[in-house]
Amino acid sequence: MKVSVIGAGRYGSTLAYRLVLMRIAEELVLVDVAEGLPQGLALDIMQSRALEGSDTRVVGTNNYEDTQGSDIAVVTAGVARLAGMSRMDLLDVNARIVHSVVEKIAAGSPNAVLIVVTNPLDEMTMLAAEVSGFDKPKVLGQAGMLDTARFTHYLAEELGVVPSRIEAMTLGTHGDTMVPVPGLVKIDGRPLRDLEDHEAIERIVARTRGAGAEIVELLRTGSAHFAPASAAAHMVRAVATDSKEIMPVCAWMTGQYGISDVYMGVPARLGAGGVEEVVELALTPGELADMRIAAEAVRAKGRDLAVIEAQTPELAPYLHPRLWEEGPEGETPAEKKLPVARWRP
Repeated sequence: MKVSVIGAGRYGSTLAYRLVLMRIAEELVLVDVAEGLPQGLALDIMQSRALEGSDTRVVGTNNYEDTQGSDIAVVTAGVARLAGMSRMDLLDVNARIVHSVVEKIAAGSPNAVLIVVTNPLDEMTMLAAEVSGFDKPKVLGQAGMLDTARFTHYLAEELGVVPSRIEAMTLGTHGDTMVPVPGLVKIDGRPLRDLEDHEAIERIVARTRGAGAEIVELLRTGSAHFAPASAAAHMVRAVATDSKEIMPVCAWMTGQYGISDVYMGVPARLGAGGVEEVVELALTPGELADMRIAAEAVRAKGRDLAVIEAQTPELAPYLHPRLWEEGPEGETPAEKKLPVARWRP
């Protein structure tokens, strides 16, 4: 089993280390545009193997040829959010990055399962499927796993129980139209009945939707990476071991929940072929309506992606997130949301 992780920032390096600890791959390739960064991280992780009991070989590289023949590729490359930014503020710049990365991965690993984690997640997963030309079930995004973990955390805090006692599910998009489903929450296998306070439920749902932004604001530089890396690692393991586990992921819809021809967060059975089945749960009419609103939000941004592609047929080399720099006298372009950035070959 060969796994490639594209992007050696905090997310990518944490994910690489998690996968080494899981011992599911013979070889793990960590790729990044910054010279020396993936090589140094790979050497550091390799030196931990004797302590952790793992035989996974880690290769750090700037060359996509080293990823050839990957069974699974995880795309983490992209610009991370800064304080005050939404995921959608990253659409333009990260579309260019994902396009460039996926072209290279698809050329050398045409049989790989592609897992996308770059934000805005649903739209980048859709773009990756278009650029790769892979069958849609072999391209998926990680958001549902992360959002469900966050929902579970906030429920546990509210109820005063440990997270391992809670079953929960979050559907929809990885953003403002995410759909946490309180009606599916169980504690010790029993439906939740203790939390009947609707204000408390609304507070938990709102905090789940804003969980990533909350962390960004606290960190000031950078964004969440421990929980996101854990979410992606569990997805990689499910594909690598052909486990058939049901996980909430960003998957291609073919009529389930009355939704077609769009990527969005749903429970899915994962195996060696990627998404082997989208599982339909019993949702209330209101929850179904929220799912369809989420689907239309992704479609709208998909149209924006088409415009970006048409305007930039020759995409520039992608930007490494360590290279942020402000323009003259601190000026920033486009409503001062995105800093000026250097482009690297």
